[in-house]
Amino acid sequence: MQEVYRVTRRVATSNASVLILGETGVGKELIAGAVHRLSHRRSGPLVKVNCGALSESLLESELFGHVRGAYTGAVATRQGRFEAADQGTIFLDEINSTSLTLQVKLLRVLQEGEFQRVGDTTNRHSDCRVIAASNRNLMDEVHEQRFREDLYWRLNVVPIEIPPLRRRREDIPELVTHFLEYYNELNDRYVVHIEPAALEAMTDYHWPGNVRELQNYIERAVVMAEGDELVASLLPEEVVGSQPAAAEEVIAADVESLTTAVVRQGLSQLDAEARDVHGQIVDRVEREVILQVLKECDGVQTRAAARLGINRNTLHKKIKDYGLDQPEEQA
Repeated sequence: MQEVYRVTRRVATSNASVLILGETGVGKELIAGAVHRLSHRRSGPLVKVNCGALSESLLESELFGHVRGAYTGAVATRQGRFEAADQGTIFLDEINSTSLTLQVKLLRVLQEGEFQRVGDTTNRHSDCRVIAASNRNLMDEVHEQRFREDLYWRLNVVPIEIPPLRRRREDIPELVTHFLEYYNELNDRYVVHIEPAALEAMTDYHWPGNVRELQNYIERAVVMAEGDELVASLLPEEVVGSQPAAAEEVIAADVESLTTAVVRQGLSQLDAEARDVHGQIVDRVEREVILQVLKECDGVQTRAAARLGINRNTLHKKIKDYGLDQPEEQA
């Protein structure tokens, strides 16, 4: 995340287009807001558009505006979001959901800074910075011919990829503290302590909904708490008993990323690379499982080996092979 913040500060002082990538709930809109606030356009408007929330025709009208009579229900001429964002910033969330037809018009705005309202023939101009976000890999969308490659390169001048919460678990305690303070004030509560078991459960959970999911659970806990402590019983069952789900998350992520890597390297190498994929997945998953079991056993290798159903010497060798360097148990 420190690298995300560094790139955000650096790019903010330019006029370059920014493409923010990350899973749903990681905070893409917050990064877009930070880019705007740190830019020389901060005195101008920040206009946000969720491209996935509207149909193609309504989204075109929302972005570019329309003239009276342009379509049924257009009873008055209306300004679009690009016009409203003049001298400021427009944030296009879920840009991957736009149609190929609309992408052509977006490309024109990025290249020429001009557009036409729906039903009009007059060219209009807008001097605004474009920040786009996607919860999908846009290059994969390009390969599947669902996203224009020329628009991708126009948007992807400076990419900012936000890692999912499961890859930055060290941030969880600070996020929990932040949300506790926020929702205490909002709901006139005083939940200021965190039960160690509750914090451990939240740290171990795989957070498919990312920071947004964590925020939701903290708000619920603050509202439902009877005292001044956030205890594990205030958290959903899936969080408290989260260990088995973490391994599934690793398997799913590795299968997708490693298979994609093989395909991208070309069909001529597919057979050789595919044979190697299985070994890589097994190694990654095995390493993750060993780490989890060692943690549950407080680093005691004899207990961990028994739980894993393998010989202690075998476990010791795997720890060395994977570079885990866990301490030996005390005599």
